[in-house]
Amino acid sequence: MTGSSPPVEPAYTDPLVEGRDSNALSSFVRLEATAQGAATVWINRPERKNAFDEEVIGALDQAFETLEAADGVRVVFVRGAGGSFCAGADLDWMRRAAQFSEADNRSDAQALAKMLKRLHDLPMLTVALVEGAAFGGGAGLVAACDMALATRDARFAFSEVKLGLVAATISPYVVRAIGPRRARALFALGRAFDAEAAQAYGLVDAVVADAGALEAARDALAAEATLAGPAAAAESKRLVEHVAGRHLDAGLMSDTAHWIARVRGSAEGREGVAAFLERRAPSWRS
Repeated sequence: MTGSSPPVEPAYTDPLVEGRDSNALSSFVRLEATAQGAATVWINRPERKNAFDEEVIGALDQAFETLEAADGVRVVFVRGAGGSFCAGADLDWMRRAAQFSEADNRSDAQALAKMLKRLHDLPMLTVALVEGAAFGGGAGLVAACDMALATRDARFAFSEVKLGLVAATISPYVVRAIGPRRARALFALGRAFDAEAAQAYGLVDAVVADAGALEAARDALAAEATLAGPAAAAESKRLVEHVAGRHLDAGLMSDTAHWIARVRGSAEGREGVAAFLERRAPSWRS
């Protein structure tokens, strides 16, 4: 696969979604996977710069639900078709929402919150591949991933205040990614910023020259992800959630000691150590 155009239909080359109905996904979201365990969730609405509406949010939620228990998936990439990541809320959706009751707006926002949480909680590494615009909820989608790579021409904004709104649903992920002080300023001003600034803020991990370099970085990450034990990678993500923000006391020390003891005694832990000592590749790399 080259460039930033998604497949016309989802291409399943690994049994990771066996038993799932691939046709249930909207045409606005496409899921593809390689036999090596790299899955890509494409937002496939390039004529609207991949903006969110109810259908896009629902289809993304379904794609992430499909991936939750997908055997063999080592890394999930999230990407927008046509050279733009996600321009935030669709204008037609915003017009409809303007007529909603408070209860309707709450239900609408809850669907976005659910989708972002499902992405955040995926057991495998998640990586946003950002080109073009990542505004509003699109920038929140970036923050909900474990990592983000961006092309130099990518642009970001939490622009809700310019519409008299607030970045409420995406705020837990953004604040975790960039910290409260930076979030206060960016949320209150709604100003756009470039990829280098996004990297300095902690929203983006690396900036690359162009789409070709983004492809190369994606391939390198996909290969690197296969080196880790899949259960260990999932445990590591849960471990970070468990220890983040906690006081370093006897309780936390005991928790982490129990954690490594349990993992060390697991089948994957025993296999990994044995492979290292025997100077061979572990079973998950064979």
